[in-house]
Amino acid sequence: MTVVRCRLMATLDALLSAARTAQRSLARSSADQRTAALESVARSLDAHRDAILAANADDLRLAPTDLSAAMRDRLALTHSRLDGVITAVHEIAAMPDPLDEERSVGTRPNGLLISRRRIPLGVIAVIYEARPNVTAESAALIIRSGNAVVLRGGSEALRSNTAFATAVRAGLAAAGLDPNAVSLITDPDRARVTELLQATGRIDLAIPRGGHALMAFVDATARVPVIRHGAGVCHVYVDRAADLAMAENITVNAKVQRPGVCNAAETLLVHRAVADALLPSLGRRLVAAGVELRADASAQVVFARAEVPSRDACTEDWDTEFLGLVLAVRCVDDLDAALAHIAQHGTEHSAAIVTADADAGERFLREVTASCVLLNASTRFNDGGELGLGAEIGISTSRMHAFGPMSARELTAEKFVVRGAGQVRGAS
Repeated sequence: MTVVRCRLMATLDALLSAARTAQRSLARSSADQRTAALESVARSLDAHRDAILAANADDLRLAPTDLSAAMRDRLALTHSRLDGVITAVHEIAAMPDPLDEERSVGTRPNGLLISRRRIPLGVIAVIYEARPNVTAESAALIIRSGNAVVLRGGSEALRSNTAFATAVRAGLAAAGLDPNAVSLITDPDRARVTELLQATGRIDLAIPRGGHALMAFVDATARVPVIRHGAGVCHVYVDRAADLAMAENITVNAKVQRPGVCNAAETLLVHRAVADALLPSLGRRLVAAGVELRADASAQVVFARAEVPSRDACTEDWDTEFLGLVLAVRCVDDLDAALAHIAQHGTEHSAAIVTADADAGERFLREVTASCVLLNASTRFNDGGELGLGAEIGISTSRMHAFGPMSARELTAEKFVVRGAGQVRGAS
């Protein structure tokens, strides 16, 4: 057993060394070279389409029987979803290159010219569950930003991830760039995750994407810097001044359109003044879509009068990311109560207000701490592609360095650049 473990650690060590070498090479490449590489990756993904979808079909067929519906939905690929991945790669290729960005800070009294230039973060580990599209989209953002990535997906998506990584690496090689800028760990042993999270000096940043169990493991284990892509207990608040038809449509979209993702709504807060007018119709639409309503006492009374089935919400429901067709519903007295609930139970991911009151809307946008706050729009828009970023490597809920969807620019840092003409510092 010791010999096997040493061999595995040696393999990981070699992979990290190759990633570091590739990252330095990629950082030296030009913006045009990286753009050409991304277009090559997009073509390669299309060329490998049949292999990717066949691998995904195998993953779905062999998935554990206890895999949740939400996880199975995240795992599943279709031609349309694969087209979306390829489109995202094209969009990333068309983005401004962040490594071309240098901004002037100013000129010092002694004539020094001060500016800041964007640079890659280095070698990034992405640890994720179920979603094979993350493999390709993370790789594309890494290429655009001049980094290298070590990917470790969940065992349930191993075949899909391997097929994606094979296509991406082939596209890089065809463009003349080092394919080791994108590496996939295929060993399902969780010890490899521990080794990544503790690879100080080898991994510059870890980005975990997953549920509570993964985040708890990362918190207990990591020795490298981490940006969390945490749980999404996302809220929709319907204000007393809301357009109720708009509120219905936004709530149904936020909950039903794709319930197994992190930006789906999990809690609906309704101003008590509009509960009787909103909840019967909205409740019927949600139940017709298969949603189980878990309501507080006030909301239950309204649902019962309208013969809309609901059940008691328990304390834990306000803190739960259901990732399925379940919605917690609560009536609140006013905007202050809604803000207090979100502050107590939200996970700083996404929160939306529906209102025609401009002051209430702006107060909500200003006071709610979340990576994306929305006025009269669905929480489902907290997504890199929907926000014009092309794609995302994760949605940061950490508030350090980046907050919200992380695209290529968020995968860089700034260094100071000082241009002088012989200045030296005198005694102080």
